[in-house]
Amino acid sequence: MQMGPLQLLLIAVVVLVLFGRGKVSSLMGEVGKGITAFKKGVSDGSAEIEKAAADEAKDVTPAPKDKV
Repeated sequence: MQMGPLQLLLIAVVVLVLFGRGKVSSLMGEVGKGITAFKKGVSDGSAEIEKAAADEAKDVTPAPKDKV
């Protein structure tokens, strides 16, 4: 079941009436901070993985063998 623009508008109006403009605005601010933190974490994680892969790929010399 898909929601049209009229249903979304009705839900937005009901949320505003129930919680008030101040509460909804502070909630959206917290959601924005959470999204920003998530994106930064994903970016840092992928950079760390790429760095580890690059470090592993750098050293391709064979290990020295001991003479017996």
